Amino acid sequence: MMKSAVIRQLFLDFFKAKGHVIVPSAPIVVKNDPTLLFTNAGMNQFKDYFLGNKLAPATRIADTQKCLRVSGKHNDLEEVGVDTYHHTMFEMLGNWSFGDYFKAEAIAWSWELLTEVYKIPKDRLYVSVFEGDEKEGLPPSKIALNEWKKIVAEDHIVYGNKKDNFWEMGDTGPCGPCSEIHVDMRPDSERAEIPGRLLVNKDNPQVIEIWNNVFIQYNRLKDGSLVPLPSQHVDTGMGFERLVRVIQQKQSNYDTDIFSGTIEATEKITGKKYINGDDKQSIAFRVLADHIRAIGFTIADGQLPSNTGAGYVIRRILRRAVRYYYSYLDYKQPLLFQLLPVIAVQFENVFPELQQQQEFVSKVIKEEEEAFLRTLDKGLKKMDSIMATASGKTISGADAFELLDTFGFPIDLTRLIASENNLTVDEQGFEAEMKQQKDRSRAATTLDTEDWQVVNEGNQIGFVGYDSLETKTKILRYRKVKGKGKELYQLVLEQTPFYSESGGQVGDTGVISINNDQLVISNTKKENDLIIHFTEKIADDMNGEATAVVDRHRRAQICVHHSATHLLHAALRQTLGTHVAQKGSLVNDEHLRFDFSHFAKMTDQEIAAVEKTVNEKIRENIPVVIRSMPKEEAIAMGAMALFGEKYADEVRVVIIDPAYSIELCGGTHVGSTGQLGFFKIKHESAVAAGVRRIEAVCGSAAEKMISEQFELAHAIREALKNPKDIVKSIESLLSENNTLNKRIESLEARQLVGIRNELMQKDEIISNVSFIGDIVEVPNADALKKLCFDLKNHIHDHLVVLCANIGGKANVAISISDTVVAAKKLDAGKIIKEHVSKLINGGGGGQPSLATAGGQDVSRLKEVIDTVRSLLSNNQ
Repeated sequence: MMKSAVIRQLFLDFFKAKGHVIVPSAPIVVKNDPTLLFTNAGMNQFKDYFLGNKLAPATRIADTQKCLRVSGKHNDLEEVGVDTYHHTMFEMLGNWSFGDYFKAEAIAWSWELLTEVYKIPKDRLYVSVFEGDEKEGLPPSKIALNEWKKIVAEDHIVYGNKKDNFWEMGDTGPCGPCSEIHVDMRPDSERAEIPGRLLVNKDNPQVIEIWNNVFIQYNRLKDGSLVPLPSQHVDTGMGFERLVRVIQQKQSNYDTDIFSGTIEATEKITGKKYINGDDKQSIAFRVLADHIRAIGFTIADGQLPSNTGAGYVIRRILRRAVRYYYSYLDYKQPLLFQLLPVIAVQFENVFPELQQQQEFVSKVIKEEEEAFLRTLDKGLKKMDSIMATASGKTISGADAFELLDTFGFPIDLTRLIASENNLTVDEQGFEAEMKQQKDRSRAATTLDTEDWQVVNEGNQIGFVGYDSLETKTKILRYRKVKGKGKELYQLVLEQTPFYSESGGQVGDTGVISINNDQLVISNTKKENDLIIHFTEKIADDMNGEATAVVDRHRRAQICVHHSATHLLHAALRQTLGTHVAQKGSLVNDEHLRFDFSHFAKMTDQEIAAVEKTVNEKIRENIPVVIRSMPKEEAIAMGAMALFGEKYADEVRVVIIDPAYSIELCGGTHVGSTGQLGFFKIKHESAVAAGVRRIEAVCGSAAEKMISEQFELAHAIREALKNPKDIVKSIESLLSENNTLNKRIESLEARQLVGIRNELMQKDEIISNVSFIGDIVEVPNADALKKLCFDLKNHIHDHLVVLCANIGGKANVAISISDTVVAAKKLDAGKIIKEHVSKLINGGGGGQPSLATAGGQDVSRLKEVIDTVRSLLSNNQ
């Protein structure tokens, strides 16, 4: 059996022999493309070449690219592992032509590789061509059809519509017809009954697409029209996992050697067997084998799990895997991190970054698993609470959504637990909640971008701001963008001194002067490799010479903080150990933020040692030397590169004493370390599992902070009547305050006992339940809760609603005994949310047995009590 590693290498060798340059995979996490969180196709890293923003380094390129998809056709996260051929992370083998060869060569070579190198039987292959589209004015792909007819029997050629055989990058941009290659993996007996051509693109799991040849020849404009591109390109993609399945003659991607090692490791860890079925246990094995790859490689490329953006996607994937092994493999402790060594070794020669960071990635995954296992346990308790108060034997859509959104319970798990308890789930309500969330998310990120308006033909020469902060230039194009209620313009200059946001350094601001108009530049960013300047208005006449000027003072302060991050990075490695690696940064004119790998809180002594080292280097006034050199030469001399960053063959190296700090960096810097003045750490904290964060200031920002601290100390001393020892004076005040607080607490406790006794005299029986409802005078909201707890110990089968006007704000607490919660299906949290919050113009929540609320309207507290009383009265 041909191994997957051999299959991959044969692809690369084949196209290398055809004159292609083999390039490495881009990081799976996208940095400079506002339309993407992750690389989701092989062509992503080449978008600028297709868009004409940049010249390709070679006209023929091939690679294998790490990709990640969790949405779209066949890629919904909840479906991965349920079938046997879709994945979150996958490899995309691809070959590209940028204005070089076109349809004839691409078609001939794809057939040659599949049939002569990989020896896939020709009679199992079917090809599709674009049938044309009258509405779009697109003709059929006659050239592709004629090329296929030279090598394929006509009954193995199918015609596809625009949906299947016309590829588009997005709503706008380069696009063109495509020609797919499908393979029929069915047994001969089934093939004899139904020809494979009838099952192409019909979602048959055994008749699948393995290669797509896209012929990019049009550009889609904002108005929907198509215009021919000046040069034609080829963009092909072949799913590696599917290809291996076909060559190794397996019925499932998970049966190939790409996944079998991970599945075997899972069997050993859990003591369970994988049987490749449709049962939940089999799905769990597939989910783990798939998800560990997505989780491991994204973290290795610099994306940590979090609650927003790309980090949230990774957290969702990880939590789904945890939930599967917890529920269906009966494994109640971290498991995923134990699988990491398997894939690290498996991919060491093709994607080495995972093995190089194995210890770090493993610790991050383990801590995420431990945190979610605790959340999962809370979720099961929440599920019990929901079931205890479920109305009409149905779990509401809102509750099912809360279980998913807060506790990571997918709908199938909620459905399973509900059915085991003779309950159903309001599926329509759940879908409505999901749609609302997606709509909110889409609305928050939607950016309406108009077409580029070309002012001057030509390509962007690039950035000249390393050497000059002012330059003569011209505007090449501009466009209007709308988003989040704002309307801005984006400008592209022929050459620019404005640094675009990258590598943690913020974008420059400044002014562009043209034809007596001043365009204030509020930000500068990159879209792929195109430098874009943001402004609120454009000139009446955009033609002619323009002068671009960067805000010098702001840039100088940014340079100070960027150079300081290099000194800080080296000092951290010197103080804490060489395991320290940069995991993120923010550099602006006010401060710096530096994230780094380390698994313990820094001690005060370690922080002081780092500050001491950095300030010593500042006083030494070391020249900051910047050189350009080949990447291999830079790495050989010890330059530090960041994982997850894409570097060109020629790199920029920043050297601050070759024995101290050498880093690859495209940012802007000071001329010598003395310009930093003084360095001071403000905070050190945790960001994520295994990642710490330092916030610091340098230069004039450090002077300002020290001055503010002295002013604060002076103000405190004056407030304390200028004591000799300010610390002792504060300690004495704290001690006195503590003593007084204890006295107050003692008096309040006595007061609450008196109030409790009075309330117990107001007990009334409603529907066989002891009901107490009253407006009381208490010092704070916590006192209301204490009263509820106290009454709970003295009254059985009760419902208590207590209200108070505290400082002009309405406060409410509701307590319901567990017996009443179960018997009457009453939920204090729901009563607060659905009834009380509206009455007092506020909000709140809690558990079924105890919940609280706060609001603005104190005039309706009696109405709150009457409302809760009627809920109990009507519940017979």
